Amino acid sequence: MITITSRAVEELGVLLAAKAASPQSGLRLAVRRGGCAGWQYEMKVADPELGDEIVESGAARVIIAGDSLDRLSGCEIDFSEDLTDAGFKIHNPNAARSCGCGTSFQPADEPATEAMADGEACGTP
Repeated sequence: MITITSRAVEELGVLLAAKAASPQSGLRLAVRRGGCAGWQYEMKVADPELGDEIVESGAARVIIAGDSLDRLSGCEIDFSEDLTDAGFKIHNPNAARSCGCGTSFQPADEPATEAMADGEACGTP
């Protein structure tokens, strides 16, 4: 199960309303191989697919891709308004390390494949 902070609930409700999303749509979250730390997060407004898990809170709906459930279990979704790094943020307890921009991570159960130090900038936007 994942949690969604109150700030993320507020911003996700605004986003879904602005996108005129269907009643089934939500922020679909998945992880795929890639990024500078081994796995990268993917987020998009979409409808759920077979096998996905849905987490709802107020006007917010987060859809966790079925093939990503184990890597996202226990995550917290937050929203940041930092001047240089605004947007939805994922705090992942399954990550042994992550890149400086927060878009990729190395799971704790996998050996390191990159020489990047925890928090080092990966150079991706």
